[in-house]
Amino acid sequence: MPQAKNIADRLRHAALATPHQKAVVFPEGRDSAGRVSYTHLTFSQLDQEADHIAKGLISLGVRPGNRLAMFVPPSLESIALTFGIFRSGAVCTLIDPGMGRSNVFHCLDQSEPHGFIAIPLVHFVRRLKFRRYAKARLNIVVGPKNRRLGCPSYCELVKLGQTSHVELPQTLATDPAAIIFTSGSTGPPKGVQYEHGMFDAQVDLIRDRFGIEPGEVDLPGFPLFALFNTAMQVTTVIPDMNPTKPALVDPVKILEAINNQHVTQAFGSPALWNTVGRYCEKHAIKLPTLRRVLSAGAPVPNHVLRRMTNALSEDADIFTPYGATECLPVASIGGRQVLKETAQQTATGAGTCVGTVFDGMEVRIVKVTFERIENITDAQQCSHGEIGEIIVKGPVATREYFRRPEGTTLAKIKDGDTFWHRMGDTGYFDQQQRLWFCGRKAHIVFTSNGPLYSVRCEAIFNQHQSIYRCALVGIGEYGQQVPVIVAEPEKGAFPQDSAAENLLRTQLLELGSENKLTQGIQKILFHRSLPVDTRHNVKINREALGEWAAKQPIS
Repeated sequence: MPQAKNIADRLRHAALATPHQKAVVFPEGRDSAGRVSYTHLTFSQLDQEADHIAKGLISLGVRPGNRLAMFVPPSLESIALTFGIFRSGAVCTLIDPGMGRSNVFHCLDQSEPHGFIAIPLVHFVRRLKFRRYAKARLNIVVGPKNRRLGCPSYCELVKLGQTSHVELPQTLATDPAAIIFTSGSTGPPKGVQYEHGMFDAQVDLIRDRFGIEPGEVDLPGFPLFALFNTAMQVTTVIPDMNPTKPALVDPVKILEAINNQHVTQAFGSPALWNTVGRYCEKHAIKLPTLRRVLSAGAPVPNHVLRRMTNALSEDADIFTPYGATECLPVASIGGRQVLKETAQQTATGAGTCVGTVFDGMEVRIVKVTFERIENITDAQQCSHGEIGEIIVKGPVATREYFRRPEGTTLAKIKDGDTFWHRMGDTGYFDQQQRLWFCGRKAHIVFTSNGPLYSVRCEAIFNQHQSIYRCALVGIGEYGQQVPVIVAEPEKGAFPQDSAAENLLRTQLLELGSENKLTQGIQKILFHRSLPVDTRHNVKINREALGEWAAKQPIS
């Protein structure tokens, strides 16, 4: 029998253990001198507010299993609402608004929410498209109330819960807690269904691997990590940034928050740390309070690791946990180890080392196939060191996509009473049992001379001092594709005329010719800004880039 569990119970335990510790700190505004002012909730206050929200929702008619789409910017309210939704037994549906209007509507159509908890603008859209969202009858507006919206405000919800005597439902570890949509960087966004027990397991794995202690202070550049903090009795300092555009973050505001709040841990995409690291390097800034920096969402370039480790104390490090929305965390490695042991191998085409596997998780490498694998006995395991498809099993592997049975069938492999999740990535294990990432399976370029893996090839060209990043794409038919490198030069280094372009192209071709892996790549294109995903601003949209490259004149 599944055990009773609700991830919001972690908040209750934190409130009992340290009721007066700050749970969430928010930059409310600035005074006339430009000094930032903060507001906060303690763990006790956050726990009480979550209770009131849960009881208020139930009083309004919310029932276990109802899907509530939440569109609220990172704030005190957004965290209280998330735990209140969990506690009510409803399913919190999280859609990144930065993924673009059409993708957001696609996700809403797929999830068919029973209600919206959102800012006024979202409710205006909901009202305009009332036929499209006919099921959405359980709505809360967060922000200034407008009678035309026809729904109670956040404050009214909390007040209703304060006077309500309804019983909170008991949830099981296997009950759905949230639907979180993938970024859509390799196909349409898919809703990943999380259970309470999966969130609970994530908290334990992350806490134990990185030695995170109660009482620490975290600055999460990705909103979901704030939930893990609260469950680990860690204070969350909400950064003054747009979480959908981490590459455009103001490094001064990030450093200000780290120093003002004595932040010991910070989480963000490689794009965020690229900006912050460059600023720290330029101004010789050190970050003595930080014990660890975490970066995920895409491979972290070595120049980002180098700049960030130089800004940290000698006993601090930047870690790069590997995983996906469907299965996180899987493996991790420290930046100092990368720079000392694996960076040179990456530069010569070995791939990106993502470290050792988390305790409690299992990883295998199997032969690459784009077909369904019904049972683990049907999967052909690769020999040690051979590149193949990465599959994962463990307590944080999600069971299914929401209302996407065909996607679930392709992504899961039965193994008795359990299952393996297909990461959609390629990689291998080295002799030290470290996992190496070679690129997405969908990004393999199948040439007449065999497959080329994106991350392996791109690293070789990325060594050029004028290149910020590049992408491998294939033009033509499967098995006969022509490999093309599309390079994005560093800011200010884009070739200004044909002579400069030819010189840079020649230099890159020479780099490629020095490595057996890339000797067959003879086509180079330049792009001012590679298209990237909206969630992390790092994952390159190679599908769109391939379409663009196919239209360019290539000599």
